[in-house]
Amino acid sequence: MAKTASALHILVKHEAKAQELLQQLEKGANFQTLAKKHSTCPSGKKGGHLGEFRKGDMVPTFDKAVFTGPILKPIGPVKTKFGFHIIKVLYRT
Repeated sequence: MAKTASALHILVKHEAKAQELLQQLEKGANFQTLAKKHSTCPSGKKGGHLGEFRKGDMVPTFDKAVFTGPILKPIGPVKTKFGFHIIKVLYRT
């Protein structure tokens, strides 16, 4: 059976902005609030929620971070062709 996961993410154009957001998260900022305010991805409106997806559905570096990184802890910045992501894995199977 294919592995699945659910994650939130914040997408920004610059690595420095991603680092700044990561620091805010480490100090206790709300992930979904930051996603709504800063994410350039349409999912930002939903607090960065990507819903459930299968392993292989996302671009490789994003996929690898989601399926190997810690759960419920912000990961990043992860660079893809879209920009820099801060990812929070909600669960994976």
